[in-house]
Amino acid sequence: MKIIVISDTHGNYRNLKQVVLLHQDADMFIHLGDGETDLYQLFASEPWAEQKFHCLKGNCDYRQDVRVFRTLTLDLPYGHKIFAAHGDHFQVKFGTARIAYEARQNQADIVLYGHTHVSDCRYEDGLYILNPGSLSIPRDGRKPSYALIDISEKGILPNLVFL
Repeated sequence: MKIIVISDTHGNYRNLKQVVLLHQDADMFIHLGDGETDLYQLFASEPWAEQKFHCLKGNCDYRQDVRVFRTLTLDLPYGHKIFAAHGDHFQVKFGTARIAYEARQNQADIVLYGHTHVSDCRYEDGLYILNPGSLSIPRDGRKPSYALIDISEKGILPNLVFL
């Protein structure tokens, strides 16, 4: 299973569309928030994409959309589970302990978060912790980024990808 994780596009529709078109073969896309206008523009130009997206609400997303959530828990093949949130409600700018705790409470082995615009990909105590960074305004001195997660019977392989 191939999952593309995107966050914090903040009006950079061009980069969002580039990543989506590059990975049309992905089984799933997850947008971690702060990009609702980019997503609506994408779904208008590439209607097929909407079927593959899970969208979370970020602190800069203001539309009331019943398809957009603050947190998301997804069961995956081979017994894996994702817990995802934009991250602002878990104070991720001050560390990942709170969101990691919530992921463990939900029996997840992958936690996804955004909000900081700082890419992060690590494994700690049985939990993959992944922030794809920002596709528009990275704050870690790197290029705009997103994440690719491959899940197979052999395990989980997360990677950061830089544009």
